[in-house]
Amino acid sequence: MNFNYQTPRYLIVIEQIKEKIYTGELQPGERLPSETAFSKELGVSRNTLREALRILEEENIIIRKHGIGTFVNKKPVFTGGIEELFSITELIEREGKTPGTEIHFTGNVEPHSDDIQELELDENEQVFLVKRVRTADEVPLVYCIDKIPANVLAQGYKLNQESILDSLKEVGISISYADAQIKTISYHNEISEIMGCDKETPLLILRQIHYDQTNRPVLYSINYFRSNQISFHVLRKRV
Repeated sequence: MNFNYQTPRYLIVIEQIKEKIYTGELQPGERLPSETAFSKELGVSRNTLREALRILEEENIIIRKHGIGTFVNKKPVFTGGIEELFSITELIEREGKTPGTEIHFTGNVEPHSDDIQELELDENEQVFLVKRVRTADEVPLVYCIDKIPANVLAQGYKLNQESILDSLKEVGISISYADAQIKTISYHNEISEIMGCDKETPLLILRQIHYDQTNRPVLYSINYFRSNQISFHVLRKRV
């Protein structure tokens, strides 16, 4: 990541610590050095380090144990900038893990009312629906519901790639941008069970409308992530 003089120092420290984790310099479950020693190692004040650690704790990358110390989270944690349009496959591979797919349903179906609105469908149009679980090293990470207007696909279309963005590209549909919304739900009777989540683990929902280069909505996706394995961030600037 490239930084300039306007970048707050604590953001640089966050990236330095993440880099230490990703390269294996800091191992899952390892205790971090004391604030005094760590701030000296990173060349920053203790206040700057504390702000960086606070944000890393919110992202579930580190865990503070009162009276014991601060540790790298043992659980696999995936993170991505919400301003960046990426596939689930890319997200998993960036963390050095192997992506997998468990297909639950594929086929043309009648659209729901929100499908008609979000995909700007005409009367009697169907959607190609895909329901699947994406795994990272065979561990469930996200339950994906993807809907594509059937009229933009050739008859007999099949999902040939783990990345639905790559599969669409194969048939000449390139995604240019997406409108995204994030929210959480405490528990979902069907999806939480499929994902192996107990009632104490909320689901993070990433809802996106994807548009092609002509501003046509071509993919409506609803992704249910395990909240203890994923975090999204965005860099906000004062204007």
